[in-house]
Parts: sequence; structure tokens; C-alpha cells
Amino acid sequence: MNDDSAPHHLLVVDDDHDIRTLLAEQLGRAGYRVSTAADGAQMRQQLQRQAIDLVVLDLNLPREDGLTLCRDLRAQSSLPVIMLTARGEPIDRVLGLEMGADDYLAKPFEPRELLARIRNVLRRTQALPANLEPLTLRKARFQGWLFDLEHRHLIDPAGRVLVLSGAEYRLLKVFVSHPNKVLSREQLVMLSSGKPFDSQERAIDLQVSRLRAKFGQAGGSLIKTVRNEGYVLACTVAVE
Repeated sequence: MNDDSAPHHLLVVDDDHDIRTLLAEQLGRAGYRVSTAADGAQMRQQLQRQAIDLVVLDLNLPREDGLTLCRDLRAQSSLPVIMLTARGEPIDRVLGLEMGADDYLAKPFEPRELLARIRNVLRRTQALPANLEPLTLRKARFQGWLFDLEHRHLIDPAGRVLVLSGAEYRLLKVFVSHPNKVLSREQLVMLSSGKPFDSQERAIDLQVSRLRAKFGQAGGSLIKTVRNEGYVLACTVAVE
């Protein structure tokens, strides 16, 4: 990835030349190295040619759309992705996150908001607490399931691959790092996002519910609710 002395390297993928140029200039002024691509083919060339720390990916691209590219990226790596789109429908945001995007921003947007989201995603993915996972942790097996941390997906007992959203991936990583340990909502929020916990905000409950849904009928028995305390991954986890 990126060491502390070097600027993060971003890849902006958008078929609009003016938008690519504008974002490259603005992100460059903010201290980032920036490369650009007009479509999926150019994106892959850039990723093969150099190390990239984060991709800013437009949803509405010719030939291969952003959702397809995001899904393919997520199947191969844990590279952070922020999706951009001119669409404003909630379903598009949900689809983007379900394909594995780490964040989502609708056009038009303030450049400062994109910068804030980039900084937040990079901080979340590259500056996680040291005790979140051992550096050698690549895979976790439990109850017939395989959680592939390198490729950021889940494989069910029948061998089917389930794509995880950014939030689902981070939350499951916290659970497999602390099996059979009750984690409070505050701990889950801090460990999965690095953000302070707002006692009035129960978004973490929705995230847990969505993660459980990935496991189908086994979800409720795997990730249990402990009344007045939080949640627990109630099983033995074997890690690689």
C-alpha cells in the first residue's frame, strides 16, 4: 500500500474528461498523487502498472459500468473504492455498497465532501487499530464458512461466493478477530469504523442485521444478541 512518508496514490475512473481533469487537479492540490482512467480497460491497465491506494469510480461508464467493475475489483483485492454517480435513487447507493464499495457520493458534490470521504476511507482501511487483526490473518473458517480477508468475500458451506459490502467486511473482520467475546455497540463502531459512538445512533444494529442476512438461516445462531450488552460471534474460529 502506502508508507507514511509518501502521498497516497488515487485513481479516478470517469468517462467525462472534464470531470477527470477537475478531480485530478483538486485532489492533487490536496496532496495526493492522482492517475486517471476513462473506462474499465484503462482502469485495469493503471492498476497493473502501479500501486494504487484508493479508486474513485464513476457508476455510469461505457461498456462496463461501475457496479461491474467494483464487483470485479472486490473479488480480487481489498482496494478501497468510492463510487460516484449522477443518480440519486437510494437503490443505486444500496447496489454500490452491496457490490463492495467502501463509500458512495452522488453528483453533483462539493469537492470538500469527496476529500473528507477519501480521508475517512483511507484512515479506516489503512490505520485500523493494531489489535484488530494479526498481520498474517488472511482467512477465517467457522461453522463451514470461509471468510477470505484478502479478497473480501464470504464463501458458504456449499462453496458459493457472497460479495460483502465495505461495512459488512469490516464488521465481520471485527467479529472473527474476537470470537466468543461479547462486543458492545460502542466497541463494534470504534473497531469497524474508527468513529466515535453516538448512543442515540443505532445504525450498528442495522449493519449487524445485514451481516446476519448474509448467513441466511444460520445468521441468528452465529451472531447472537446479548441483551443489554451487545453482540457475539458464537463459534470457534480457525484463522490462517
